[in-house]
Amino acid sequence: MNLINPMKHLPLTCAAGLLLAFGTASAATTATTAAKPAAAKPAYEQQYDADKKAANDRYAADRKICDEEKTSSIRMQCRRDAHDENQQALAAAKKKRDEAKKAAAQPAPAAASAAPAAAAATAAAASSAAICNECGKVIAINVGETKGKGGPIGLIAGGVAGAVLGHQVGGGRGKDIATIAGAAGGAYAGHKIEEKMTSSQTWSVSVRFENNEERSYTYDSDPKFVVGDKVKRADNGIVRY
Repeated sequence: MNLINPMKHLPLTCAAGLLLAFGTASAATTATTAAKPAAAKPAYEQQYDADKKAANDRYAADRKICDEEKTSSIRMQCRRDAHDENQQALAAAKKKRDEAKKAAAQPAPAAASAAPAAAAATAAAASSAAICNECGKVIAINVGETKGKGGPIGLIAGGVAGAVLGHQVGGGRGKDIATIAGAAGGAYAGHKIEEKMTSSQTWSVSVRFENNEERSYTYDSDPKFVVGDKVKRADNGIVRY
């Protein structure tokens, strides 16, 4: 039984067209395969290659320096030292690469773990928004006294009164001495009396605000606050609310 070759019965131009089409498709497939770029190395591998190259370049430079030594014993020792340093540098580069590779292989933290932190941040923001920076509470009230100042009026009035009283004591030279002493004592007493008369009381009210700020307000008269009063800032002072 004779097999029939189908290509034998095709027209020559048709067969040539089929061969040309097949060849073009094969060439396109080959070109596509060749044009496919190689996968880029991970960053830790690229760093390892750079560290390894730097270590080997330094080793080569050290060997050249060793070759310039004058005696063979020094050259041999120099080469051994250079080799040991090179091995240590390569080992350090490999360890660094392995640690980076291990870290890169760690799974990313689950998104759920971020939820508590986000909730805490939201709660903190809400709490901060609820704080009234102008609102506070009276935590202490201290009453003090501002010392007055004695002036010439007290000195003169006291001196005159003292002199009159001193003049009534004794007689002759003793009366003169008593008058002078009375004037001096009266002047001092008058000065102190004027200080007392011009002194005044002050009220210092301490407030702690909701943002934990503490501040004191001073009044020349009793502001009628009590410890525990809720107050708010108003102008340069505070008022109840």
